[in-house]
Amino acid sequence: MWVARRVLSSVVQRTQYACRCGLFRRPQHGSLPELEPRFLQCTCCWRSRVPVAGSETLSATLSSTSEPCEEGEEEDLSRSLDACYTYEQRDSILQLLNNATPSELAGVKLLRGRKSLNIVEYRTKNGPFKTLESVVNVPLLKHKSAVIVFNSILNPVKKERKVRIQLAKFIRPEVDRSWLEEASSIVSIVCGTNKIAWAHVDRGMIVLDWQELECPNFLRGTYMVSAYLNDVSSVVSLLPSADFYIIEKSSISVQNTALFPVMAHMRTVEAMLFSLLEPRNSPPEANIPPRVLNMMRTAVGRHFGLMVGESRTSGAQAVRQLMTESVTQKLPRINFPQEMLVKYRNSFQMGSRRGGEELCDAMLQAVAFYELLSESSS
Repeated sequence: MWVARRVLSSVVQRTQYACRCGLFRRPQHGSLPELEPRFLQCTCCWRSRVPVAGSETLSATLSSTSEPCEEGEEEDLSRSLDACYTYEQRDSILQLLNNATPSELAGVKLLRGRKSLNIVEYRTKNGPFKTLESVVNVPLLKHKSAVIVFNSILNPVKKERKVRIQLAKFIRPEVDRSWLEEASSIVSIVCGTNKIAWAHVDRGMIVLDWQELECPNFLRGTYMVSAYLNDVSSVVSLLPSADFYIIEKSSISVQNTALFPVMAHMRTVEAMLFSLLEPRNSPPEANIPPRVLNMMRTAVGRHFGLMVGESRTSGAQAVRQLMTESVTQKLPRINFPQEMLVKYRNSFQMGSRRGGEELCDAMLQAVAFYELLSESSS
């Protein structure tokens, strides 16, 4: 009787122990290894550390466990990201991330805008990055984004420099490029305070006509419309026929009230030239290009390197260089007839009383038009 009671008691104790045995008790010899709750907190840890487990036990454990991964496990994960690259690759990536300026970082894929600033702020506050995994601590940069950034640093995409310049940047109104490319010649017109100059240049960069005319009624009295019309009409009657007339668009600031009379003068002459050279009003559906266009004065200045800040310097030196190249070079930028070189050889010398700024600007505008058009079409 005593022996039977002892056996039954032992069986009950073993049954209770078997019921209580789970993930949180040390198993007996020969059973599955012990499973700790921290391995179940991260998906990667759980997949790698729990080979077999009952669904009921795992569900109960995951719902009742909220402890974060310990530091040792995070180090294991950090090594997995650094292990994707060789020592030289890691050094190259960290070298750029630790020393590049925000503008240099912006050249890397996914590092434009706030991300590049976050990298600079993070390394300033916490010191240089020592591992690739530490980069994911930067706001807006997680593992997937970090990998793309690392690969972009190692294999930068070489972008071909586009020399194409949109015509909208220097021509008004906007016209189809094919119309301009088909033009056989243009007349470049520049208005001054008392002169109007023009240069007639064909597609082969040969100067066909280049002269100026004084306008005595400009900036006199109260801008008499009839007086302005007489002067502008006299110029229009002398202009040669061309496919396009390019009128310089000055860049006088409206905020400078002292130059308001000059600005009003320029706009008045510009409007008269437009109306006299292109009097017809073609319907939009006719698909006929305008004959009269504006070209930005600042665009010509930048093309020849004449800009100092927002102001443009004299183009006399650039024109003298073009005239010299026309004689000395086999393939000059523009060809001047011999009689024209003789006529204007002393017109643009330093200290010359003949002036000639309008003549210079008209020629430079014609050259810039063809060269910018050629670049934008290539």
